[in-house]
Amino acid sequence: MATNFPNFTLLLLLLFLTPLIFQFPHLVSSECTCDRGTSRGGDGHRDGNKPILYKIVAICSILAASGIGVTIPIAGRKFPALHPENNLFFLIKAFAAGVILATGFVHILPDAFASLSSPCVKENPWARFPFPGLFAMVAAVMTMMIDTFATSYYKRSHFSNTNKALPVAGSGNDSSGVLEIGIVVHSVIIGVSLGASGSTRTIKPLVAALTFHQFFEGLGLGGCISQAKFKFRVAATMMLFFSLTTPIGIVVGICISRGYSEDSQAALLVSGILNSASAGILIYMALVDLLAQDFMNPKLQGNLRLQLGANVSLLLGMGCMSSLARLA
Repeated sequence: MATNFPNFTLLLLLLFLTPLIFQFPHLVSSECTCDRGTSRGGDGHRDGNKPILYKIVAICSILAASGIGVTIPIAGRKFPALHPENNLFFLIKAFAAGVILATGFVHILPDAFASLSSPCVKENPWARFPFPGLFAMVAAVMTMMIDTFATSYYKRSHFSNTNKALPVAGSGNDSSGVLEIGIVVHSVIIGVSLGASGSTRTIKPLVAALTFHQFFEGLGLGGCISQAKFKFRVAATMMLFFSLTTPIGIVVGICISRGYSEDSQAALLVSGILNSASAGILIYMALVDLLAQDFMNPKLQGNLRLQLGANVSLLLGMGCMSSLARLA
């Protein structure tokens, strides 16, 4: 397996770097007016067919990342190089957390403030209260609540079942089902946000962030599926459901955006509210789902070299994605 590991590493890096390539096209700045549906501070990136092209790229990239991520833990039982506890995954995961964190703070949340403070939006109440911060906070807390309830339900069901002499057929299906619902709910919300957005400046960083996120959420869900030892049909259904949720959310968002003009107040309100919620969810996922788990992992804390590498990867991911805001 050692001879195949570099090839696998290269494939992973290509998978994650592909969405970032789409961040670099030269963008043209322009003055914004209410008639053109742009927001205060300049959101002149609602240009032609580019948004729909990026959304198609997002669907393909996220679908691939979700499928690969949820499959790796199951394949890792036979191929040690694919095991999620490999040191390489810690470094990539830290870099991904930095990308997701910067996407929420530097890219998405400022766009939400710009949309809801646009002169095209009624001043009362939108300009009189920092609604984007409120929506982001509520979305982050709601995500935590969903994850907490789903995880606690899974653990209660799992540990109660282990006390039985013989496992009951299908006894674990409902509790992994609940865990999967907790994982995918926030993914659907962000997918809708991406699909409903008409701004390439908002869409492009979300493509990278969601690709990373779905891959590592897939790793977590795939690990649970592997441990539960489901039958093939049940496992395949759960893997397919997880892989399709965010792309379906993007399609739903595209349909929503067709219901109003991009130059209208409704478009700015929908975009601002969804971007605010997305920012809160992304920040929560980066800090809790990725960083908190790995940086408190005994394996990482017991290895100074790996710990330093993870910190460098985190800062590198934050720096790379933050610097792209300058280009945008």
